Amino acid sequence: MSEREEFLRVARRAGDAASGLGPLPRAAKDAALHAVADALVESAPEIVKANEADVARAREAGTSEYMIDRLALTVERIAAIAEAARKVAALPDPVGESVRGGVLPNGLELRQVRVPLGVVGIIYEGRPNVTVDAAALCLKSGNAALLRGSSSAHESNTALVGVMQAALAGTDVPADAVQLVPGTSRESVKHLMRARGLVDVLIPRGGASLINSVVEESTVPVIETGVGNCAVYVDASADVAMAVDILLNAKTQRPSVCNAAETFLVHADIADAFVPRALEALREAGVTVHGDERIRSYGDDVVEATEDDWYAEYLSLDISGRVVDSLDDAVAHIRTYGSGHTEAIVTTSQPAAKRFVARVDSAAVMVNASTRFTDGEEFGFGAEIGISTQKLHARGPMGLPELTSTKYVVTGEGHLRG
Repeated sequence: MSEREEFLRVARRAGDAASGLGPLPRAAKDAALHAVADALVESAPEIVKANEADVARAREAGTSEYMIDRLALTVERIAAIAEAARKVAALPDPVGESVRGGVLPNGLELRQVRVPLGVVGIIYEGRPNVTVDAAALCLKSGNAALLRGSSSAHESNTALVGVMQAALAGTDVPADAVQLVPGTSRESVKHLMRARGLVDVLIPRGGASLINSVVEESTVPVIETGVGNCAVYVDASADVAMAVDILLNAKTQRPSVCNAAETFLVHADIADAFVPRALEALREAGVTVHGDERIRSYGDDVVEATEDDWYAEYLSLDISGRVVDSLDDAVAHIRTYGSGHTEAIVTTSQPAAKRFVARVDSAAVMVNASTRFTDGEEFGFGAEIGISTQKLHARGPMGLPELTSTKYVVTGEGHLRG
């Protein structure tokens, strides 16, 4: 059987599973998620063993320690992944929720209700925890998950999916509701991207090249998750100590994720007070600053920023910095170079905050808070499937409601249209 034929077989099984999963009540889905969580904890040693093979291969290939950290699993990390699945089980079930409705003047009862999307394909890089997070969110929202992780995590993902399928076999949820796309070649990814009619929606999670490739080549509808070129703007009226703390947290709390800050912009009126303190704090944290001419005037160790730096999602201990002459100049920079993910303003001026929020067109805007808060768990949504930077039905952290569509249910009493 060819790789394409094997994929089509898996995709059709996912479709059959979705049709059986969609009508299940919440109790059945929650029981299945608890069974999955228990099985992950029980099978942690064999999962770690599979993961060790992926980590060893990554090290041989010269993969950076940041990326290896994202790839690595331990018994403790698997326990945390299992707990995340239990948290999804505790969340409200969006399926069947009435979004709006009422009785029309002609007596028809109209309701718009949430329904599963169907088969959700997910293409993602390095992090095997996404395998479980994505599957759990899809199951809770009544969707079948067709997963294509990176080849670098293939052993880990195979082990995780095997454990989940075995756990589901003892529940009311079809075991085929969670499946791995066969193969590790680029062609296997293309099979998923071209499976229009078998896959209802495709969600890419990863860097810019992956997301752009899926958006440009897929015939399946895509929900575009975001590259995170996030900016922190320090306004003229900012509290300097607060601004330094927020910038440091946004950049260094976890630099390898999409909601980490990659750029800071400073109003010229506060630059003398802020920039030297910020450079010192960033230097002590091991951050390399790529600055414009005015930022470089405050520190000999600041690297000259290029045009590429303003666009960069570093995912490392690097950040670009620029002095701007006004809030509007900061907004113009963000609109030119930003990715539409998350921006932050630090200010004591309510008018400045309101203007920034109104003019910055990103999925999330923070006022006097770190960009690191753009996260499904932090927002109280539980685990997330990704952070969408598009402008369709899902924008920002994508929790359970974003994994549903809607349909209209119309009830009459023999109504006929005249």
